Parts: sequence; structure tokens; C-alpha cells
Amino acid sequence: MSKLGKKTLEIAITQIGVEEIPRNSNAGPAVEKYLKSVGLGKGYAWCMAFMYWCTKEASLQLGIENPLFKTAGVLAMYNKKKDLVVTDPQPGDIFIMDFGKGQGHTGIVEKVDKNIIYTIEGNTNNDGSREGYGVFKRQRKTNTIKAFLRL
Repeated sequence: MSKLGKKTLEIAITQIGVEEIPRNSNAGPAVEKYLKSVGLGKGYAWCMAFMYWCTKEASLQLGIENPLFKTAGVLAMYNKKKDLVVTDPQPGDIFIMDFGKGQGHTGIVEKVDKNIIYTIEGNTNNDGSREGYGVFKRQRKTNTIKAFLRL
């Protein structure tokens, strides 16, 4: 795991339990902080903004440049950062899911166990939705993932 991946994961872990206020609003102090990091106000889907914010904070703490593209778009990030794409997930990698019609979802890998990744994700819920209301730990099968971005 890279230093940046490790620090990004550490920061993501500190956000577990953050929720939208009110629920299902894409708003609230923490959510708006994530969205602001990519230049957006409240009301937008924020899973990628969450990952961008975590990586930005980690980069600042380490005194290095954030390698991510400033966007809240999961697939926009994937398309702009193909140089970071890897196929073998490891802790600290950002996963990319593609649901078609421009809809995606993302989070960070905490642990890998064969074909299961254990993740921390923003804008999800206990059911693993791509449009949830908080930051949660989740499990995903690797065959549902389009790509992994290695920081």
C-alpha cells in the first residue's frame, strides 16, 4: 500500500458514521465539506467527492500532490485517471463501479479477502446503495467492480 493510500484510508475511517442532515438530502455540514472540495454545493451525489476530500486531506498531511482529478463524477475520475488503474485490489485503492447511463459509485478498499473487498464508502447505506445517506463500511464482490485506482 502506498503512503498516500494508507493515509487516505486512515482519514476515510475517521468519517465512518457521518450522515446527511437531513437524511437523503445530499446535505449537512460534513457532506457539504466533501462537495465543496470539488467545487459543488449541497444537493449532489457525493461518493466521489468524499474520496476526493479524503485524498486531498491525506495529500496535505503528507505534503504531496493529490493525484486525483477534481470531480464528483465517478466515471469522470475513471476516464481522467486511467494511469492509476490496476486490476489487483489492495487496501488503499479506490474502487470504481459502473451502473450504466453515466451512473457510478466509489469508495476505498480497507481489506481484500479472495473475491470480496471490504470498503469504506460515502453516500451509501446499510443496503449498499449508490445513493444512500452516510459513510459506512461495506462488502463488495470484486466481479461487481469496473476498476481500482491505486494512489
